[in-house]
Amino acid sequence: MAVTLKTAFVANLALAATLCAPAFALEQPISIRTGRDGEFVTVSASVLMHVDLRVAWAVLSDYDHLSKFIPDMQSSRVVSREGNKLRVEQKGDVGFLFYREPVNVLLEVDEEPPRLIVARSISGNVRGLETRYELHPSASGVRLDYTGRFVPSFSIPPLIGMPIVSRMIERRFRAMVDEIQHRDAIARSADRQQ
Repeated sequence: MAVTLKTAFVANLALAATLCAPAFALEQPISIRTGRDGEFVTVSASVLMHVDLRVAWAVLSDYDHLSKFIPDMQSSRVVSREGNKLRVEQKGDVGFLFYREPVNVLLEVDEEPPRLIVARSISGNVRGLETRYELHPSASGVRLDYTGRFVPSFSIPPLIGMPIVSRMIERRFRAMVDEIQHRDAIARSADRQQ
């Protein structure tokens, strides 16, 4: 009985370590750059993860559940789909300190599974929104590249504004990466138990 309990304890400890593994699964730190191009805020982000491409794609294209793990996103839902072309409605807010601004956007999304998602706003209160997620598999893992640009619906204060925008974007990108790693750890654990 003692051997069985010890074995069960070790197995549970191993499972807990596996589920916590995402924090160690990054092959490189997340790289995020924000800037200004006229009235546009521009963003680029990249990270190399040791995850399965299919899992990464499943998370990126899980539009109906993005609000469960993306900070400040209140809802996200597919309103129409025709093959690899979708319309996705998203609501949430952005802001800094005590200032919050509601965001409501309808996106036109083009998918090229399992590697590319391109989206642009077609209505809502975020002008000129264009985003692109690309997955690049390699022997060392999967690199996720994100580029985007938008015209903010709120004024960005000089000096502190861009660092705040950068932090907001980093939180959201990191949440996406964390969810990819979390689901990958669960999938790997399930594979080992079969």
